[in-house]
Amino acid sequence: MSTTSAFTEPALEGFDHYYAEVNGTCLHHVTGGRGEPLVLLPGWPQTWWQFHKIMPALAERYEVIAVDYRGMGGSDKPESGYDKKTMARDVYELVRHLGHERVNIAGEDIGAMVAYAFAANYPDATVKLALWEVGHPGEVFNELRMLPQPGQPHLWWFAFNQVDDLPERLLQGRYRLLIDYLIGIEALDPDAIDEASREIYAAAYEQPGAVRASNAWYQTFGRDIEDARTYESLQMPVLGLGGMNFAFVPALLEGKATDVRYVELKGAGHYLSQERPEELTRELAVFFG
Repeated sequence: MSTTSAFTEPALEGFDHYYAEVNGTCLHHVTGGRGEPLVLLPGWPQTWWQFHKIMPALAERYEVIAVDYRGMGGSDKPESGYDKKTMARDVYELVRHLGHERVNIAGEDIGAMVAYAFAANYPDATVKLALWEVGHPGEVFNELRMLPQPGQPHLWWFAFNQVDDLPERLLQGRYRLLIDYLIGIEALDPDAIDEASREIYAAAYEQPGAVRASNAWYQTFGRDIEDARTYESLQMPVLGLGGMNFAFVPALLEGKATDVRYVELKGAGHYLSQERPEELTRELAVFFG
C-alpha cells in the first residue's frame, strides 16, 4: 500500500508496520501479539508511538493494533473527513479489513473521541471501550473559557487549532517547540517522554499537511457535538480513566453509558500511556479481561 510521506516510522520489537486502504484513505497501523483484538488510538500531538511502553505487555494477552488515524503519522492527510464519526468509520473498515468482527477499543485524547464514536456507531463491533484524558466532545466543551480561570486548565490550543492556515505558517520547522511546551504544562513527569519520542512526534507533524490535518481534528468539534446528540447510550462496558484532567471524563460520559466505571490515577499528568504505563497497563488488562 502507498503512503503519503517519506516519514520514517520507529521500530518496536515484536510489532510490524502495515498500511491499509479503507474508507477512501490509507491508514498506517502497528500490530503485534496474540489474543482478542485490542485497538489503541493515540492523541495530539503524538502518534501510535505514544503507546510503545504499554504495547509489549498488552501483546502478551491481546492482538494489539495501534492505529495512526486519518491525518496522523504515516496515515494519509486528506482535505476532509476529520469529524470523529468519519474517523470512526475509517477504523471500523480497518478492523473489518483485518478480519475482525468485534474488538476491544481504547483511546487517549483525540483517540478517546474516535474510540467513543466507534463504540456509538458500531456497538455490535465493540466488546468493551476504554478512554482517558478526556472523551468525546460534548456540551461541556461549549462552556470552556477563552481566558485562564483559577483551578481550571487553560486549553488555549482549542482556539489556536481552529484558525486556518496561520498555525501551519507559524509552526513550520518549529513544531518541536510546541511539543516541548505542551509536555511542560501537561505532563507532571515530563522526563517520562524522552528526547527520542519528542523527535519522533516533531518529525511526524513536520510532514506536509500534518498541521492542517491535526487542526481539523479540533475544527470539527462543533459537528462532533451535534453527532453526539444523536447517539444512543452505550450498552457495552466502559472504562473512563484520567490524570490531571480526570474531572472531564465523567462530565463527558454522564448519561452516555449504562455500564461505566472510573479510575483516577492521582498525581498523573495528561499523558498516561507514557507517564504511568505500568498502572495503565494493569487497569486495561483487568478491564478487558
